[in-house]
Amino acid sequence: MSLGNNISFLRRQKKMTQEQLADRVNVTRQTVSRWEVDEVVPELDRLVELCGIFACKLDTLVREDLSDQSEIYSEIRIKRMAPFKMAAYVIISSDPESDAIGYMERWAENCGLKKVCSDVKLIGWDFPFVSQEQQNRFGLHGYVAACVLPDDFQTEYSGVKFMENREADYAVITIKEPFIQPFEKIPNAYKLIMEYLQANNFKERNQENIISCFEYEYKKNDITYMDVFIHVDGVTKADAFSMYS
Repeated sequence: MSLGNNISFLRRQKKMTQEQLADRVNVTRQTVSRWEVDEVVPELDRLVELCGIFACKLDTLVREDLSDQSEIYSEIRIKRMAPFKMAAYVIISSDPESDAIGYMERWAENCGLKKVCSDVKLIGWDFPFVSQEQQNRFGLHGYVAACVLPDDFQTEYSGVKFMENREADYAVITIKEPFIQPFEKIPNAYKLIMEYLQANNFKERNQENIISCFEYEYKKNDITYMDVFIHVDGVTKADAFSMYS
C-alpha cells in the first residue's frame, strides 16, 4: 500500500492537477508531488482535508491500496444517453436477476426481436418494492430486466411493460469481470460513483420516465464487463465536454 499512490489515484479520478489540489489545501505543487512519491507524509490536518476533497474515509486513504481498483474499474465519466424504448419485466424471487433476464431472453425470442436485432441489448436494475418480511423471512428480492428496442420495432406480443427512457445524463463506471466476487465488486462500483458525485457536487435525483440507475453487461474479447449507470442532474453539454472529452 502506498499513501502517495492513493493521493495520486484519487486526484486523477477527480480530474484535478497537482496545482489545483495544492490550491485546495494551501500548499505548493511541489509538496503535492512529494506526497505522491511518498517522499513526505501529509500532516494529519492535511489528510483530513484530503478526505473531504476526495469524499473518502481516512482509513480508506491511509490503509487501502486504491491503485488496485484501476485494474477492475474504469474512470468515472458522464455520458448523455439519447432517449430509448424498452420492454421490461419485474420478478420477485430468491434469484430475481437470473429469473428476470431469462424471462426477457425468451420474450425476445418469442416476439421476433432476435430476428431483427442480432445483438439484443439487455439492461437491468434492482426492484426496491419488496417488503422486509419477504426479504428476511423468505429470502426474496426484486429485479427488473429490460430489452432495449430499436426505434422501428413493433410487436403485439404481450407479457412485458413497454417503457421509454427520456434523454438524460448518467455517471458511468465499467467493471471488469464483475461476477468474480460480484457481491464486492458491483456494490463498490455504486459506492465509487456516489463518492464521485458527492465530491464533484453532482446531484442524483429521481425523475419521471428516467431510470435512476441500471446495469449493462456485455463481453469484449472474451472478457465480461458491466457498465453501471447512475442518473445525474444539472449537467450541460458544455460541462460534459469540458470535463470528460
